[in-house]
Amino acid sequence: MEKQYKITIITVTLNAANTLHETIESVISQEYNGDLEYIIIDGGSTDGTVDIIKSYDSRITFWVSEPDYGLYHAMNKGIERATGDIVGIINGDDYYYPGVMQKVADAYQEKSLDKYILWGDIMHGNDLSKGWREWNLTRGVFAPHPSMFCPKLIYDRIGTYRLTYRLLADYEFMYRAVHKHGIEPIYLAELLAFFRPGGMASQHVFRSLTEEMLVKIDCGQSIK
Repeated sequence: MEKQYKITIITVTLNAANTLHETIESVISQEYNGDLEYIIIDGGSTDGTVDIIKSYDSRITFWVSEPDYGLYHAMNKGIERATGDIVGIINGDDYYYPGVMQKVADAYQEKSLDKYILWGDIMHGNDLSKGWREWNLTRGVFAPHPSMFCPKLIYDRIGTYRLTYRLLADYEFMYRAVHKHGIEPIYLAELLAFFRPGGMASQHVFRSLTEEMLVKIDCGQSIK
């Protein structure tokens, strides 16, 4: 019998009033036979974001609007609240494509929830970005965070996002999971998410490269 996992989706926002409707609709309109938990962590928006969240109050499991220490702190707050078997994180600028939750649940059938993280393809603006790039495992970005679905068991076992990395804590988590803890990928070669260009890392290239190097050193990779 096919298992329908409980899936938790976390949206982190800060002054995302122009795009948040699309993000929320992409989550609550999913056709999924299992339980779907939806958590929104807002960093204290002042642009009408909170009014948008309130308008969807009956479709959101939990939400809060309060100052935090940034994007990754907000993600960690959401993960701490999550009660699902599998956790996906979609920012308030981005959105999921239809049918994603069922595809994720189907892909995890017969897979151990403490050994696998799922990645799928994304659209980064007008560009298709592959969800798993094995050739890039030790020398660059090898998977896109917006399409990542990680079992809660893995977060509980290896930890969440390290706030010492201001720009690349998501990359650090994925790198640590694969290289230090032997987590294996489930690659779903289908479009799962749209990622709007203009993130923090692309705006601070030098710091991003520095953090990438530090991630690799922390995980024991030789830097030559």
